Amino acid sequence: MTSVQVGNHDDERGDKGAADSETPKGGTPNGGTPKGGPTPEEGYERGLGNRQIQMIAIGGAIGVGLFLGAGANIAKAGPSLILMYALAGGIIFFIMRALGELLLYRPVSGSFAEYSREFLGPFFGYFTGWTYWLMWVVTGMAELTAAAIYITYWFPQIPQWVTALVFLVVLFVANLISVKLFGEIEFWFSMVKVTALIGMIVIGLGVLTFGFSSAGDTAAVSNLWAFDGFFPKGIGSSLMTLQGVMFAYLAVELVGVTAGESENPEKTLPKAINTLPWRIALFYVGALTVILCVVKWTEFAPGVSPFVAAFAKIGIPAGAGIVNFVVLTAALSSCNSGMYSTGRMLRTLADNGEAPKIFNRLSATRTPAFGITVSMLFMGIGVILNYVVPEKAFGYVVSVATAAGIWTWLMILISHILYRRAVDAGRLPASSFPAPGGSKFSWVAVAFLLFVTCLIAYDADSRVCLYVMAGWAAALGIGWAVLKSRNPEATERRDPELEQIG
Repeated sequence: MTSVQVGNHDDERGDKGAADSETPKGGTPNGGTPKGGPTPEEGYERGLGNRQIQMIAIGGAIGVGLFLGAGANIAKAGPSLILMYALAGGIIFFIMRALGELLLYRPVSGSFAEYSREFLGPFFGYFTGWTYWLMWVVTGMAELTAAAIYITYWFPQIPQWVTALVFLVVLFVANLISVKLFGEIEFWFSMVKVTALIGMIVIGLGVLTFGFSSAGDTAAVSNLWAFDGFFPKGIGSSLMTLQGVMFAYLAVELVGVTAGESENPEKTLPKAINTLPWRIALFYVGALTVILCVVKWTEFAPGVSPFVAAFAKIGIPAGAGIVNFVVLTAALSSCNSGMYSTGRMLRTLADNGEAPKIFNRLSATRTPAFGITVSMLFMGIGVILNYVVPEKAFGYVVSVATAAGIWTWLMILISHILYRRAVDAGRLPASSFPAPGGSKFSWVAVAFLLFVTCLIAYDADSRVCLYVMAGWAAALGIGWAVLKSRNPEATERRDPELEQIG
């Protein structure tokens, strides 16, 4: 399979190159070649500019896991949750720097599956691609239902399933039109989240500094330790929140999926990844620190957004409605990203013979329309399931998404470790964006993710996701055996041919 080795790009090459490759002489309509099939990124429109890539990266780090999930975690861990978000955020940065080095070595759409396939073998590429697809489908199920619940805040008379269906169709149509429209929608969704969080932080700091509002008399930095200490429930209880904290960070790796449609990947991707630490410091650690200083942690409860509770305590008019709108955009943003990434991942799988060939087709607007459509239908099943099953099913879906996300991150890290070994041995060219410390921090991140997996196994409520993943692994194993018998070539290891750009 031919892939791209980034050199010095001509800025105009993105769209032109994609257009020129759509129907090469002797090739396929989608930009493929008779031998080996098309590259995953061939035929795509490189329509995501720096502005959209940066906001997709920011938006990926701000989701429902922060806006809603933090409430239950504060009740479990108190102020020490701040430390858990900082610790997990550091690990996420290691993961993203590992991914960044791989992306600048070979920027392809569906990158995680491609790197797993190259460095661990075809089965791992197949397993990772389908598992990442599963992660976004189940996340889409949860987010659509959540978005419908948020709408009932303003319009309780509208049936929940109607709202979920409307959102599903609107986002589906937007993803079919063009990648530029996807990027624009994601840009504005992220802008709402970022603006709201910055506003909350500024207001909280104002309450702490000037003492205005009904929360002014009790707001103090000492709230972080004044009520049974910084670890009020013990270190063990704090560590148990890590599984929920990791769910909050799902989707930061979406930048890797955009690589095949970035106008200038060797410039936009490193910038997006290198800004991750300040995003985590500001939006997670900073926002939670301010809120827990303004309102003592004992006043927060599971099932209630800490941001809504803080605004209610401060007494800002329409504060709850504002936060509800922000959380709604977070849910729709996640579902929008899910539709985008699932279609691209199915095309990567089809390109390697690991999914039906029809998923490899691009529409007239150069989007993987059939893959997006199938993914949308599965997300629609989730709307029905969440309508008929108890509320606990929502938590189960979230835990399955977390387990699938941990697998994806592990594959990124292990692929990076093996890539660095190949570079050190002189078998592969070095990336222009090397991770600091080589593969050392990748090993640290692997150990951390395995530790979180053990925590999931220890917790009775979240343990169910491991049973689901075991069943998923068995199903994929059967699928691989069938694939091997019908199409042995698809299961053989193939070394990528690197094509220099520039």
